[in-house]
Amino acid sequence: MRESIVDSIDHEETVDIGDDASMADEPGRLETLRRYNLRDIAPESPFDRITSLVRVVLDVPMAAISLVDEHRQWFKSRDGFDASETTREISFCTHTIAARGPMIVTDARIDPRFNANPLVVGPPNVVSYVGAPLVSRDGYQIGSLCALDRVPRDYSAAEVGLLAKFSALVVDTFELRQIATRDFLTGALSRRAFLDTAAHAIMRHARDGQECALLLFDLDHFKAINDRHGHAAGDVVLEAISACCQTLLRAPDVFGRVGGEEFAVLLPGAGPAAGIAIAERFRVAIANVTVAFDPDLRVTASFGVASLTHAIVTADEWLAGADIALFAAKDSGRNRCLEATATPEAV
Repeated sequence: MRESIVDSIDHEETVDIGDDASMADEPGRLETLRRYNLRDIAPESPFDRITSLVRVVLDVPMAAISLVDEHRQWFKSRDGFDASETTREISFCTHTIAARGPMIVTDARIDPRFNANPLVVGPPNVVSYVGAPLVSRDGYQIGSLCALDRVPRDYSAAEVGLLAKFSALVVDTFELRQIATRDFLTGALSRRAFLDTAAHAIMRHARDGQECALLLFDLDHFKAINDRHGHAAGDVVLEAISACCQTLLRAPDVFGRVGGEEFAVLLPGAGPAAGIAIAERFRVAIANVTVAFDPDLRVTASFGVASLTHAIVTADEWLAGADIALFAAKDSGRNRCLEATATPEAV
């Protein structure tokens, strides 16, 4: 029989957050999860390969990479079952992220925390579980890599250690993915990554009607800054504007660089009035940015704001609507915010 480590793990101890400040810092944990930009995006093969390997190596019928936000867990990758998310209340992984290491449930049917859980008494009929927390570089546990079976299971120390190594590989892949989807100069999302995020906002709107506004802004007379001060100075301006904008973001907002001096912001939950009001706040903040190489230099930006409607079916259409409003803002004097009045064809 495999060496069992279950008896050495006290279930009450597995959910004790202890003295580690990061374990008790839920806002910080959620901000770290947001920074990885992993919510509601399409399956990606590097993560699917890891869950497939976990199934094979641990000889289990199900494996998943689970991420836990305020109210739900969703599966960045899953192998062996169909659900894409669950509420946080019934999530095994909510317990795992509160633990100081891997969590094992030998038989959920006799565990008082889980014996009435819908995931146990109904599909996918989880009986045993082992999960290793996904620990970010700054120490926050944002989810877990887990293996699940439909029969009672013990797991050897070697198996649990292997799962923990796979969980570290998942986080390394998160970090590499973040580098690949970020603009090197400003830290904003790349155009492609921003459009992918916008596409998922459109899907959520179609599914549950969640409002969302898109701000598109372009720095006024930026070419003149490059011509007068040089491109290195232009980069300093872009960095300063980006840093300013990122201080204004709410937790769910998404900031991207979609062109040379063109940026965009997604505002989940914001309708037309809120979109214009928030754009105005960005506009004023940008106009007050100063740069070290020329304290007298003032940079302004022109904004187009497009609210999500059922007529918008692609991210390109949405961006194009905001772009028309942006062009009108520039054409009518710059340093102003205008709202899109119609959805154009994608350009």
